[in-house]
Amino acid sequence: MQESLPSAFTRDEYAARLVALRQRMATAELDLLVIDQFEHMVYFGGHLPTAAMYQCLLVPLVGDPVMVIRALDAQVFHETSWLETCVAFGDAADPIAIAAAEIQRMGQAGGRIGLEGDSHFMTLDRAEAFRTALAGARFTTFSRQMWEMRQVKSPAELDHLRHAALICDRATLAGFAAAQAGVNEREVTAAITAEALRTGADNTRLVLMASGPRSAALHGALGHRVLAPGDLLHVEMVPHFRGYTSRIMRPKSIGAPDDDQLRIAETMVALQDAQYAAMTPGAAAADVDRILREGILSAGLRDEYTNVTGYTLGLVYIPRTSDFTRVFQADSTWTLEENMVFHMYAWAGGMAFSDTVVVTPEGGQRMTRLPRILTQ
Repeated sequence: MQESLPSAFTRDEYAARLVALRQRMATAELDLLVIDQFEHMVYFGGHLPTAAMYQCLLVPLVGDPVMVIRALDAQVFHETSWLETCVAFGDAADPIAIAAAEIQRMGQAGGRIGLEGDSHFMTLDRAEAFRTALAGARFTTFSRQMWEMRQVKSPAELDHLRHAALICDRATLAGFAAAQAGVNEREVTAAITAEALRTGADNTRLVLMASGPRSAALHGALGHRVLAPGDLLHVEMVPHFRGYTSRIMRPKSIGAPDDDQLRIAETMVALQDAQYAAMTPGAAAADVDRILREGILSAGLRDEYTNVTGYTLGLVYIPRTSDFTRVFQADSTWTLEENMVFHMYAWAGGMAFSDTVVVTPEGGQRMTRLPRILTQ
């Protein structure tokens, strides 16, 4: 059954994002901001560029933002962006020189300019090229700010994440239906991928999967293993819907699980129930983390627990695969806010259970809806 898709973001939504960004720019005393991290170009400009050549979004404190893009992508820009203005350059051009010339045309060549110091694309060489081309400007870094302001999700963003969660649920079920003794892992992956694409996923790296002796390798590479009776199969869905990613982990036993596996699964789920219930606005992240971390260790399910128990979900693009702006760990010092969304996961005994969870006044609510059981 084809579900109706969430509406695309409106101009008003983008305009509100821009107002919030400019408030931070004013506090930092910036005249102009150069945005080049993919998530932020999409969040504020609505257009996802390619990485073959440097491209950026120029946001002045006053006036219209301008996207500097490869001419090859101009048609896609006009189809996807809410912005009307772009500067398109040919492949023989120097993108930094083009961007610098546009900054000069905007009257900001002598202004205070912010660069994304934590961007994958603002390399040392590119930052130096901007400084050389705009010798009269005063440059400063504008790190973490845009990651921070994207933590609390709007109603429209929550709709996107709910649809991504639906993709998680349906594709996991399709994979489990295909996962039988004698079936190659790749057949399971094919079933998962087909269902995810049918349901609206727009990325191709859709699932992390491992089976048998490698089921505890949460980030294991896909192999050619044939499933056998007694195997545990680990499936983690990582679909994107318009760039927004929800996630789910579920285990399946190929054949009947043993009593110890059932006990471990039930213990993890009970601890998760307590953890999710504690995810209310104002809760301390360290307290939420402690419920699961210390619970797993006290139950003797693991000898150590070195990984985080949850992290931010939302708009994410390659080369970044996960957003660790907010993570749950023992020494976390931040507090939860309503409509933050996280991937919360428990991992022990070769099995993992996880969900996409939104913070509400009633506690963490699961967007992914599959039962948390050891499927067989």
